[in-house]
Amino acid sequence: MSGKTNPGNFFEDFEIGQELVHATPRTVTEGETALYTALYGGRFALQSADRAAQDIGYPGAPIDDWLVFHIVFGKTVPDVSLNAVANLGYAQGRFLLPVYPGDTLSATSTVIGLKENSNGKTGTVYVNSVGRNQEGRIVLDYCRWVMIRKRDESAPAPEPVVPDLPDRVDPATLAAPGVDLADYDPRVIGQPHRFGDYKVGEKIDHVDGVTIEEAEHMMATRLYQNTAKVHFNQHTEGEGRFGRRLVYGGHIISLARGLSYNGLAPAMWIAAINAGGHTAPCFAGDTVYAWSEILETADLDGPLGALRIRTVACKNGNAAEFPYMGDDGKYARGVVLDLDYWALIAK
Repeated sequence: MSGKTNPGNFFEDFEIGQELVHATPRTVTEGETALYTALYGGRFALQSADRAAQDIGYPGAPIDDWLVFHIVFGKTVPDVSLNAVANLGYAQGRFLLPVYPGDTLSATSTVIGLKENSNGKTGTVYVNSVGRNQEGRIVLDYCRWVMIRKRDESAPAPEPVVPDLPDRVDPATLAAPGVDLADYDPRVIGQPHRFGDYKVGEKIDHVDGVTIEEAEHMMATRLYQNTAKVHFNQHTEGEGRFGRRLVYGGHIISLARGLSYNGLAPAMWIAAINAGGHTAPCFAGDTVYAWSEILETADLDGPLGALRIRTVACKNGNAAEFPYMGDDGKYARGVVLDLDYWALIAK
């Protein structure tokens, strides 16, 4: 057979310092914004209405921050995680510029860590991925680590390199947009609360739940051009560990973000990803709930403050009823996402 197709990289194909230029830049359209809303039901005013965005100084409604993340992430999959077992975590992510319909996104990644797993069959690959717009300006910069299959289990293990990633993004480095809140209308936003109304230690049960449909999570992976086999190919995954496709972890992030509107409606800007982990798999038919905790607050210069938020998503049971951790120090059964991030909010 012809050797022109791309089988994806296996663990032994990666090297420290390796630069990966990901193919197929993507122009973001208003249609994708509408489809993203159809998939996740987000109601954040800034991303929903040109008028709401223009009232605070934007030219129009920007693309949802997590949609930007998913598109950039999807660019990286053929080179980084096509042969993944699981995406394990995120750190040091920063959203640096708004993206608008008509902008074109491209991505590159640098390998910053490698460590073979004890089973000798897989290894963990750490990458720093960067998304840029058509002007070459960085809109998103983040690190992630993913478990990748080995092509040859007898291949020698590389010298382990595990990057030292910070446990949080310094709020002084957050890219706060230049906004004017003179015409900020809490009735349009959906809640009257502002920065000073949220306190460290406060927990918010987002109340609602949303069931994952097979068609929806498959549509999402195609929307992001995420071709990882674990999400995309029932023929191969039917013979795998779970017997079915895993729901893309980013799908859970966006579901939890959509749910968080009920309680965090004014937190309209995602500024950074401090840490995140997909702690258990989700499948079509699972129902996702979420709660959030305020971990830290930062009073930034200008009209916006920053909330450090932990959002925990659980499946098949109201999130408020779940203990966060079990007595054994492991995540409680049913917890599927633990996401630590900075969001910006009007003072």
